[in-house]
Amino acid sequence: MSYSPGVTHNRQDCILVVDDSPDNVLLIQTILEEEGCKILTADNGHSALAQIEKSPPDLVLLDVMMPGMDGYEVTRRIRANKKLPFIPILLITAYDQMSLVQGLDMGADDFIRKPVELDELLARVRALLRLKHTMDERDQIARQREDLVSRLTHDLRTPLVAAAKMISLMQQGALGEISPAMREALATMSRSNEHLLTMVNQLLEVYRYEAGRKSLNLYPINLQELIREVAKELIPLVDSKGLSLKLNLGEEQEGSTSNNYIVEGDRLELYRLLTNLVGNAISYTDSGWIEIRLKAAASSSAEGSDDGSTWVTIEIEDTGVGISAEEQAFLFERFRQGNHKRAGSGLGLHLSRQIVEAHQGTIEVKSRVGKGSIFTVRLPSKHTAIA
Repeated sequence: MSYSPGVTHNRQDCILVVDDSPDNVLLIQTILEEEGCKILTADNGHSALAQIEKSPPDLVLLDVMMPGMDGYEVTRRIRANKKLPFIPILLITAYDQMSLVQGLDMGADDFIRKPVELDELLARVRALLRLKHTMDERDQIARQREDLVSRLTHDLRTPLVAAAKMISLMQQGALGEISPAMREALATMSRSNEHLLTMVNQLLEVYRYEAGRKSLNLYPINLQELIREVAKELIPLVDSKGLSLKLNLGEEQEGSTSNNYIVEGDRLELYRLLTNLVGNAISYTDSGWIEIRLKAAASSSAEGSDDGSTWVTIEIEDTGVGISAEEQAFLFERFRQGNHKRAGSGLGLHLSRQIVEAHQGTIEVKSRVGKGSIFTVRLPSKHTAIA
């Protein structure tokens, strides 16, 4: 069955024709209206951009040669506007091949040469409208999936929190005396429930970041203080495994003051990041130590350029089982679990990367199997603006 533009997906396709020649506009408008499309027109680039901003069309037919603002600049501005949905752009040109390359590099999706042939115009319009519908359907499916997962994870938290409270009451004897065997069973239930609640919370946070629904509350954060707080929280786990936790928080670094270790960040998210990275180091280390190091450096050493900005580097090193080169390649991807028997849900490190990148930082890992790992996080200091 052949495809024709016009009324598809229970709505009429809307096409914006941009050309400073009234004759050209009238010709194209007549052709496409006969196919059932709704046609909007503009005779210059500024008018076109205003219409697109107000009501994005399904397709833009754009003449390259226009006074004031040519089609290349209109294309560039459309693609630069991240608030717009995907809109296919069909350039109409009498220019040579090099000019076509320029238009495609600017973000156009296709082109057609003047004088315009009816059959060719319809064929290219149909192809680009099919592309538009496919992209819209994909985005809709993605939004529905994100909404579903977000609702499910949010709803799952309620019974898990309720179960945790009930188990805690039973462990405290509030519902009657319990035997040693029952106490041990409740402890197992509590650990399992806490693990599942952690996974649900991580999944909810991942989808908040990926759906663009995560808002950061940025304040000056002293990383020395935050790391000490995280270390104090995790020291019982360190002690239970017979490990040692070393803190090297930059006090000995030449010329260093506490101001060197202040970043603009969301305290809760950075706490989550550090707890996850240090907690992982503890979990995958059976003997030896974990060390948290804090360094301040100019961009010349942190990022390979000297633009006057400063960075704070956090290194978390362990003497644990290490990570193979194959696993390192996808370590920060969502739901990609490692091969080790203690591998988790595959969400923690993915969420860690989301948090770091939301703070305009970087995260990387260096590791050798059996020799331990070093996770390195770089964050811009409070002197470097966060967009």
